[in-house]
Amino acid sequence: MSAKLGFSVEDLLPKARGGGALKMGLVALGKDEWLQPAPDLAARAEAFDAHPESVQLTPRAEAAGDELAAMLGMGCGLEGAARSAHEDMCLLATEPGEDVYRLIGAAVAWPTDWHPADKLGLPLVALHAPIHGYEQQLATGVDHFMAKLRPGRIFGRCNWFVAPTPSLRWIDTAPPSETFAHITPENAGKTLFVRSERQTLRRLPETGAIVFTIGVYVAALGSLSGANLARLAHSLDTIPPEEAERRGARWFAPQLAAYARG
Repeated sequence: MSAKLGFSVEDLLPKARGGGALKMGLVALGKDEWLQPAPDLAARAEAFDAHPESVQLTPRAEAAGDELAAMLGMGCGLEGAARSAHEDMCLLATEPGEDVYRLIGAAVAWPTDWHPADKLGLPLVALHAPIHGYEQQLATGVDHFMAKLRPGRIFGRCNWFVAPTPSLRWIDTAPPSETFAHITPENAGKTLFVRSERQTLRRLPETGAIVFTIGVYVAALGSLSGANLARLAHSLDTIPPEEAERRGARWFAPQLAAYARG
C-alpha cells in the first residue's frame, strides 16, 4: 500500500479495505498530506451555519480545541478549526483514571449518517458499536495504537460507502428499501454515489488529545474508472453478511454489479 492518500474517491478507493475482516489499514502521512490543501470555505460555513448542532463539546474540549485552532492559525476553538478546513474534526481523550479514549468534542458539518450529540462522551467501542466485528477484531489494536501515538506523527486511512445522494451531508432517515428503491442497473451510474472518508489521527503535543479528522469525498458511480468499479463490486460481494445488511447492500449491490459488468 502506498504511503500517500489522495483527496478524491478515485484515489482513495484503491487504498480502502475491500471485503473480508476488518483492519485498521493505517499509513504514515507527512505534514503536507494531513489536510486537503484547497478547502471550499464557503461550503463549510454554509453547512455549519445551517446545522449548529454539528458542533458538540464537553468542557474538556475547550483547551484541546484552542490548541488545534492555534496550530491551524485560527481562533474560535474546535469549530474555528473545522470551519478553516475541508475536514470535519473530532477530539478524543482519556478521562482521569481511565485508559479508554472518549469523544470529548466534535465539529462535523458533513456526517455520514450519524449525529455528534448521540456520540459525545462515548468510548471508542461504543462509538463503533454499529460496525459488526469492531470489538472482536479491532478494538484492542486501536486502543494500543492510540496509547502509543506520539505528537508529530500523522496516520491516515480511508473507507467507502454507497449512497443515494451526492450531498456531502448524509443523514438517512428512511430504510434502505426506500432509499434505494429507484436504483436500476440502467440508471445506477447516475443515481448511486460512492462516498469515501479520508480519516487521519494526530496527537496534540500540549493537551495530549488526539485529533481525528474526516475528509468526505463523493463521486457518481458512473464517473469511476473500470478498475474501481470492479473493485467496488468485489468488495460488496465479499464483506461479511452483517456488514452488508448494515449498509443496506441487498437493495443496491445487484444493480451496482450489473452496471459494473456492463
